[in-house]
Amino acid sequence: MAKPKPGKKPEQKANGQLPLPTPARSARVLPMDLKVGDRLADETGEWEIISRPYTSAAGKLASVHVRKVGQPEVTEIRSWGAHERVSVKGS
Repeated sequence: MAKPKPGKKPEQKANGQLPLPTPARSARVLPMDLKVGDRLADETGEWEIISRPYTSAAGKLASVHVRKVGQPEVTEIRSWGAHERVSVKGS
């Protein structure tokens, strides 16, 4: 039988459940899980989420307003398929 590794055990809540894992600094999330302040990068630069995501086309498209980091006057609307994962950096 395998021995448990020595070290710190995960803390449990009063009801016996383990706490939810905290997201990594860079994660791949669904577009509807984006939050204001999250950042994403593409070939044109780094962008910051400035509004909550919304859906259209019966929930198949997810869109969000973004602002270019360092240039607050440059804004765009980004859209993804609702099932696609988006790579973001947490705020």
